[in-house]
Amino acid sequence: MTERTGRAVVLEEFAEPLRLREFPLPAAPDGGMVVACGYGGVCGTDLHLQQGHLDIPVPLVLGHEGLGVIEELGAGTHQDAAGTPLAVGDTVMWASSIACGVCPPCRLHREPTLCERRRTYGVNRALTDGPELSGAWADHIVLQPGTTVIKVPDGTDPLAAMSLACAGPTVAHALYERRPVRLGETVVVQGSGPVGLAAAAFAQLAGAAKVVVVGGPAGRLDRAAAAGIGDVHLNIADAADPTEVLREVRAATGGDGADLVIECAGVPAAVGQGLTLARRGGSYLIIGQYTDAGDTLINPHQIVHRQLDVIGSWAFTGAHLVEYVRLLPALTSRFDLASLVTPFPLEQHADALTAVADGSVMKAVLTS
Repeated sequence: MTERTGRAVVLEEFAEPLRLREFPLPAAPDGGMVVACGYGGVCGTDLHLQQGHLDIPVPLVLGHEGLGVIEELGAGTHQDAAGTPLAVGDTVMWASSIACGVCPPCRLHREPTLCERRRTYGVNRALTDGPELSGAWADHIVLQPGTTVIKVPDGTDPLAAMSLACAGPTVAHALYERRPVRLGETVVVQGSGPVGLAAAAFAQLAGAAKVVVVGGPAGRLDRAAAAGIGDVHLNIADAADPTEVLREVRAATGGDGADLVIECAGVPAAVGQGLTLARRGGSYLIIGQYTDAGDTLINPHQIVHRQLDVIGSWAFTGAHLVEYVRLLPALTSRFDLASLVTPFPLEQHADALTAVADGSVMKAVLTS
């Protein structure tokens, strides 16, 4: 019998070109499954991983966001996170991380996103740990028991689902657990990448009266507007005078500032700017600084004078992925999410990374 194999994009050395390699495709583990991973999202974090900005083991298969079709189920009874029976042929998404359940954040603090021993597909599952096919930038992925898997609603466009595959659950955590959007609020979103657009779209669904997106470059803001995401779009990335754009943002909120400002830019300097965009008594929710991009100057007086609640939000759990998938029918009926995605064949992974790095695409997705 011919040995089954799968292809995958491997990070072998930091700051070096990635390689498309072939690996044996093992049988599904007990309690787990093998998924034909048709779609693997390219996240901004992947750029940082490739450059060595985060402490991860190499070599490994990249890709922490994916969607695919179940090809083989391991021994045991299989249901998704919502209790729906799973079968070969079902289309599913899966949470990237499995929390250990026993460290202090998991056991005592009820904060599984802060788990000290999280195992994350495409991030810290090295080839030597096995199985090699443990990332979504591949034509197959082996999902271990304990992975949160959720069936995708029938009729969902896979590209639409992948548009916010990491950003959506990340924002679900931030807006559900950390600081919800309240009915009638004015919201400013800093950043017009996938996380920023997820925050803006979720704020609109939650009943915000006005959502102002401040970001850039112009092409990204145009795509957001065309997709129906955000009410006002202001370009600070290309501005000769950012101070003038900040004045425009405040004017768009009515002059007093936003009830809630959500930082999704990932640029340290955005934090100092964002503190000045919230109204007195408002909130500043920081999602974007996932990678340590360095220090920045802020004026603490802005926090005290405005009496701000400043809140951070880190990553997401399987429950937040479930919330995102449940919201997909509402999201896709209101917003043209598929228009945000540019697909690339697995073989063109280098082109996809380049396009994400230079901002020429909103969301790159590898297909196989």
